[in-house]
Amino acid sequence: MCGIRLKYAVSHVLFVAHEMFYAQTNIEDNEKVNPSSARTYGSRLDEAQGFSEVWELVKDTVRNTLGERRVGMMLFLDDLSLNVGAYHPLGTNNIVLNRALIEIVEGATKSRPIVNAFVYTLLLHEYLHALGHIPESEVRSLVYQVSKESFGENSIVSVMAKKGPRSILENIPLGQFSASSKRAMEIVRDFDKTNHTYIS
Repeated sequence: MCGIRLKYAVSHVLFVAHEMFYAQTNIEDNEKVNPSSARTYGSRLDEAQGFSEVWELVKDTVRNTLGERRVGMMLFLDDLSLNVGAYHPLGTNNIVLNRALIEIVEGATKSRPIVNAFVYTLLLHEYLHALGHIPESEVRSLVYQVSKESFGENSIVSVMAKKGPRSILENIPLGQFSASSKRAMEIVRDFDKTNHTYIS
């Protein structure tokens, strides 16, 4: 199924490929997104139907919390080693998300809100790298800050940000997933404009 035969348990290790040259825009307080409440963000995340809708929420929450934004990002899906959630390649506008891992989470949890929270956390982490936040310790702290301020401390997103995405994978029987071949990398068309479902 995944293009990868599992040999060990999943750990939360996001490949650290950082971009040193980046376009970052600081936004004045009066230009920030002004959501009515954490409930608004929570509802949007629960109801998101694909990558682009989750991505818009990532951008909105970062803009509102940190006053930063970046445009022109692109998303690619690839079957990566299952100890990698996503990565941001150095010197690009790209984020590569582990398609195989997303499919496993979706198939095992059967929960759109959980899958959306998982995708949100991975995309948020890499978006912060793309904004120029390099150290992993800084990014993990910012992921938690943005999640807590946007969704509330007890939300699934904040719990996942605090404990790491692997916190929802611990009870998934990963050993049952295997496949014979790796699929080609896929670009998510019009990532910033239109919806794209998780599984093609």
